[in-house]
Amino acid sequence: MGRTLELGKWGEDIAVAYLRRKGYIILERNYRTRNGEIDIVTRERKTFVFVEVKTAKSRSFGPPQCWVDRRKRAHLLRTAVAYMTEKRVGEANCRFDVIGIVLTEKRAKLTHIKDAFPA
Repeated sequence: MGRTLELGKWGEDIAVAYLRRKGYIILERNYRTRNGEIDIVTRERKTFVFVEVKTAKSRSFGPPQCWVDRRKRAHLLRTAVAYMTEKRVGEANCRFDVIGIVLTEKRAKLTHIKDAFPA
C-alpha cells in the first residue's frame, strides 16, 4: 500500500472512531460506484450522512477539509444517489459532511464540518 493510501486509511480510521464516539452508526466504509467513492456512510438518528475524509501531514496546501472542490462534490452527490437507490432508502433525510484531519508527530487535529454543502 502506498504512503498516500496508508495516510488516507489512517485518517478514515480516526474519523470512524470519532463518529462512533459521537453516536453515529457506521453503515459503510469506502462505498464505491463507477461515479466515485464515499469514504464513510453513516447515520445520525434518522439522517443518512455521507462523509468525505481528507487527511494531511501539514497545512502547507491549506486545511484539508477545504480540498473538497466542486468536481468532488458532484462525484459525492452522484455516488450518494446510487447508494440511496441501491439500498432502497427512499426519501430519507441526508447530508454531506467533511472531516479534515491534520496529523502531527504528537496528535491528530480533527475538524468536522456538518452539512458542508447542499444535497
